[in-house]
Parts: sequence; structure tokens; C-alpha cells
Amino acid sequence: MQEKLSRRNFLKLVGGAAAAGTAVAIPVAAKGVGQQFVPYVKPPEEALPGDATWYASTCRMCPAGCGIMVRTIDGRAKKIEGNPAYPLNQGKLCARGQAGVQSLYNPDRLKNAVKQNGRGSRSFEPVYWDAALDEVLAKLDSVDPSKIVFYAGTMPDNLYYLVSEWLTAIGAPAPVIYDLHAALEGRAVSLQAAEEMFGAAQMPVYDIANADVVLSFGANFTETWQSPVAYNKAYGDFRGQAGGRGFFIQCEPRLSATAAVADEWVPIRPGVDGLVALALGRIIIEERLGTAGTLGQIYAGMYRGVDVPTIANAAGLEIEQLHRLARILAEADRPVVIPGGYTAGQTNGYGSYQAIQALNLVLSRLGRRGGVYLSQPAPAETLLTMPAPNSFADVQALIERMNAGQVEMLFVYGANPVFELPQAAGFKEALAKVPFVVSFSSFVDETAVQSDLILPNNTYLENWGYQVASPGADRPAVACQQPVVRPLYDTRSTASVILDLAHAMGGAAAEALPWGSEMLFMEDVASILFGSSLNPYTAQTAGEFWAAFRQHGGWWSDRPLQQEPEPVGLGQRPIIVTAPAFDGSARDYPLTLYPYPSVVMSDGRGANLPWLQETPDPMTTVAWNTWVEINPATAHRLHLKNNDVVKIVSPQGEIEATVVEYPGIRPDVIAIPVGWGHEDYGRYAENRGSNPIDLLAPITDPESGALAWGATRVRIERTNRTHALARLESLHGEGRESLS
Repeated sequence: MQEKLSRRNFLKLVGGAAAAGTAVAIPVAAKGVGQQFVPYVKPPEEALPGDATWYASTCRMCPAGCGIMVRTIDGRAKKIEGNPAYPLNQGKLCARGQAGVQSLYNPDRLKNAVKQNGRGSRSFEPVYWDAALDEVLAKLDSVDPSKIVFYAGTMPDNLYYLVSEWLTAIGAPAPVIYDLHAALEGRAVSLQAAEEMFGAAQMPVYDIANADVVLSFGANFTETWQSPVAYNKAYGDFRGQAGGRGFFIQCEPRLSATAAVADEWVPIRPGVDGLVALALGRIIIEERLGTAGTLGQIYAGMYRGVDVPTIANAAGLEIEQLHRLARILAEADRPVVIPGGYTAGQTNGYGSYQAIQALNLVLSRLGRRGGVYLSQPAPAETLLTMPAPNSFADVQALIERMNAGQVEMLFVYGANPVFELPQAAGFKEALAKVPFVVSFSSFVDETAVQSDLILPNNTYLENWGYQVASPGADRPAVACQQPVVRPLYDTRSTASVILDLAHAMGGAAAEALPWGSEMLFMEDVASILFGSSLNPYTAQTAGEFWAAFRQHGGWWSDRPLQQEPEPVGLGQRPIIVTAPAFDGSARDYPLTLYPYPSVVMSDGRGANLPWLQETPDPMTTVAWNTWVEINPATAHRLHLKNNDVVKIVSPQGEIEATVVEYPGIRPDVIAIPVGWGHEDYGRYAENRGSNPIDLLAPITDPESGALAWGATRVRIERTNRTHALARLESLHGEGRESLS
């Protein structure tokens, strides 16, 4: 029977169709530069029902922070596209960015604050926001501030500013920032190496668009690595240069989607990236190859003791192959070498990063066209931006504190550590010893299930914010995030919750965060940018600039302005790269596990969106489930074939997955995509596939403290079961007869 439309429901529908109160729209005819509009709380005179209005904002589906344009009709978000004016992505947008609209309308979103009747019970009861905040305030008042921890993923810069100022004011430690996405892309290691080698903790930017040769060590920049949309755009320019098509070499154990578009894939053994880089540098200098070999003599000390034949044997390469790669680099006009996330995910990751980056120094590629630059820092010192993520060693130290009863109150934002961390790390068990846990998750994920209180954050399409691009574009840029629709449910932005808590606490907390709302805080941010000498707008007043900042989707310099790295941590001292170490003996666990971020699932945060679940993997065409990629020769030796269900066992645990025979992988390596295997997180994610992170040993690179997520060995056991995977393409021509 059709539900009767009551007056109450009618008002809900009308209210839900109203867009955010003071966002700035762009007419659909202009879709780039247009007049200022006030959304449908007070509709413009010329706007008719059904007409589209575009809002500029910032994507938060990954930390890259691309500029977006959101098409709304009658106050409802309908479509997301790239912002053509924003210099980072220049109008382009990936599949995850396109799917962001589903995070707004997902049926499993929490619609209000909830309290759990016993952790892990999954029995929630709604709670009024005022009552929820009163409970948090009461706990804050009774807890030693030194025992309060704010655990977060890579959050927007505006939220980091507010949270860090609040924590400092109440005497609590700085937030612990860690998530699986940042770990898989090696962000912390990259920043740490940049600070030591260049004296600035800024993300390196690799100018592949203007390079003529690119040598990448596991940097999957056409998939999920760092700023994939920007790098995809640059890759297109690299291939379409006026002077000729660039030459691209990818070194990694598995043929990724990035390696598939390379001119040459070099399947090196896991963990030898830095050793190969040392060998290439030694060959270039010793044989005086090209101008790099001559000019690079001043860096000969970095390669003292490097034994090329020994490295070739360790990498599984011929010596002549190393010499050929060295000649390609040295004879190029504009080569660039890139260290990727898999490099950082080894027990020798930090040394390998240095060895790979040193090649750019030997080749004179720092600050050169087609070389390496550094991301621009924030254009104003008062714009506090998020620092490097914490290391996994820091997370281990936090777990020890939790186990010792030294954490009495834990806030969790933008991360899902129960799912993202290796089970052997013991985070879930330590969490049970924390008296009060508050989650800001918009969904009931694995960590939220272990929380006492969930204060659901708005989606990024309903929130304010700003983001300094890192890695950045060819100029300083600050993205503006603005609400493009009115909040769909009774949820609140985490930033506004922090402001409310600070005001209620009074004293130093209220003084540190004097803004009455997020919007007032963002107005202050805009006023800081208004005073910059690089101001690209014709705005004459702070008010005009505030409108332009929202209308254009951010602030950026009107001309290129790139930061040249200055080598301060490299010279004559030898670069040390140790041999890689692995958890598990080669006899009992003969295969190396390569868990890789799925191009659509990322680190698992996209698993609750059906558009992403049903998007076929670009290399295997599998969707909706976990698979394990095995070289056909290895599969034959183990008497396995496609669609066999196998058990993958490591010294730390075991999971099940379905076999995909994959020729593009070394016979001594197996690969499993990350992102599936959720026990919670909504109907589209739950009980679908397995989580390979459960197999990992909680070991680190001793130099950086990073999780060595590529350093676990496994074995495969048969289950004598099969499961037909959902695949876009048939296997070996199966089913063709039925199509004829």
C-alpha cells in the first residue's frame, strides 16, 4: 500500500531539497567562471525547478584533494565532475571521485548520533546531539588530558588545524595520524626522506609530463599512488610530447595497470628496488655514461662498495640488463626516477628511497624541467597544514599505551584501524582496554562497532574545509571545500563538533578556537589568502575574495611557481641499502605476498559503494570479491586452476581467496588486492571477500618505522572447493559458442 504523504513528511522532503545556506554556485552555462548565486534556501530569480546548478568544491575520496564541480538539481547532488580551473587535476576525475555521490545517498549511512549498548553488540540507540556532547564533555572533565588520544587518517587541513589547536589547549598530546592508504603509498617515508635529503618535509612532485624517460620503482601513478588523476594527466602529456613519445620503464614484481602501459616491465624480486638503484648509479658513474657520468663523479662516494654482479643476482636480472637501463637513463635528455609505495613497504624501504632519489641527483634532475620538484608549502604561515603521517612504530607505541591503561579516552576519525592494521598488531584487543571510545565514522565500520558513541560526520559534500595540495601542482594551490547540499540527515561535521566542545569547555580551549561556526573559520582562512601577493582574483575586498574563493573552488597562483629541491643530505657518504628481510622461512612459506591497493577499493574505504564494487579490475576484470593472482607455472605446480578456492597461510594468520591465473607476476610471488573482507561497513561491503592485511606481520623498517607491508611470506593450501568469480571477460574463450 502506498504510504500517505503527511504534512510532516512533506516538510522533510522540502527541507531536504534545500541546498547549503551560503555556498556559492556556478551557472550551468558557465561551468567554470560565473556569477555568484545563493542556493535554494533562497533560489535565484532565473532558476527554474529542474534547472542544474554547479558548485565548486574538493573531492575527499582520497587524500589527493582534486577540485570538483557538483551538479545539483532542486538542491540534490546529481553528478560530480572535475573542476577544469583547478590546477591539480584540470577537470579530470577518477572513478572513485565520480562515485563520491553514492557516499551521500548510501542507505547504510548513520542518520544521527548513536550510543551502543555494549561494544561489539551492534545494538545502537539514537541519542540527541546535545546529550551526546554532554556525555563527551563529562568524560573530558574527568580524564587526565595526557590520557586522551585523537586517532585519525589523513584528514583535511582545516580539521587538523582545529583538532591540533584544541588538543594543545586542553593539554592533550598531538593527534596520531595513520591510515592504510598513506602506508600503501609510502607517504610518511617520502616526506621523511625529503626532509633529510632536501631539508624540507614537502612531498616530491615528479614532472613526468616533460620527461623523456621515466623509470618507476613500483610507483603506480595511473592507479592509486599519491595524486593519480594529476599523474594520469601528466602521463598523457608524456606520451604525446611534440618532441616524440616518452619512454617508460616500470620495475615491480607484478604487472600492475601502470606497468601494463609502460614500454618495458622489469619483474624484479621484492625488496631489491634500492639495490638496483645503487647498481644503476654505480654503472653510470663508473662508466662515465653521458653527461651524468661525467658530472656525477662528485657523487662517486655514494656508491663506494656497490657490487653490481651481486646485486644483479639478488634482483634476478642479467648484468647486461642493468647496463642497458643505465645507458637509457644516462643518454636521455630529461630522465626522472620515481620511488613508489611498494619500495617503502619493505624492511629496507627508507634506504631504498634514498638510493632511488639519489639517481635524480646524479642525473642532475632536481628542479629541472621533466625532473623533481617539491610541493609548495602553504601560502601563509598561519595556515596550519597536516604534517607527515605517523609511522607504524608510533601506532605500535600507542597500542602499548592502550594495553598499559595509559589511554582513557580515544577519538577515531577518518580511519578504521581494526580493519586496516595487521591483526597481529593487537589493536582490537588493546581497544577493549580503553574506557571510552568515540567514533566519527559516517558508517558502522569495524572500529565503530568497538566504540561506545558514534558522532557521525557529514559527507564531504555537506562540509566546509580547505586543503593545501600535497603532492601539488606546478603552483601554490589551496582547494576550497564547501557544502553543495544541505545535510541529508541529522549528522554534523566533525569540525563543528570540535568547535562546540571547545566553546562548552571554555577557558583556553574556547580562546584557541574563537570561531562561532565552521563558516566563520573558513572566512578567516580566506582573509589570510586575500593578503597574499599571489592573489589571482580581481577582488578588492575580503568579502569579494571570500565569494571568489568559493565560486572558483579554491585559490591558486595565476602563474607557475615551482620549488626546487636543494640536496643537503647527500654527498660523498655511501648510501646503505640492506638486504630485504621477510617474516616466515622460505622453506615453510615459499611465496612472497604482494598486497596491493585496488584501483577502485583503495585501502577499503570504497567498499561500501556499489558503483566501485561492480567496477571490473583493469587487469583481471574481476569484481565484487577477493582473488589471489598466481603465476600459471606456480598454479600448475600446485595443481591449481582458475576459480579454485585456496587458503593463504602466513606465520600470522590465514584467509581464503579464489585463484586467478595471472601471467604478469613472478612465479615466487602472489598478489592479493586490498579493500575487501569487511565484517561491517554496510550491506555492499560486509562478508564479501577477505582482507590480506590480516596476513601481515607487524614488522617495520628500522630506519623509518614504516610498516613493512611487503615483507611477509605465505604458502597456499588447497580447499577442494571452487567459486566462479564475477568477471567482465570469459576465461580462455569460454562461452563464445553461446554468443555466436
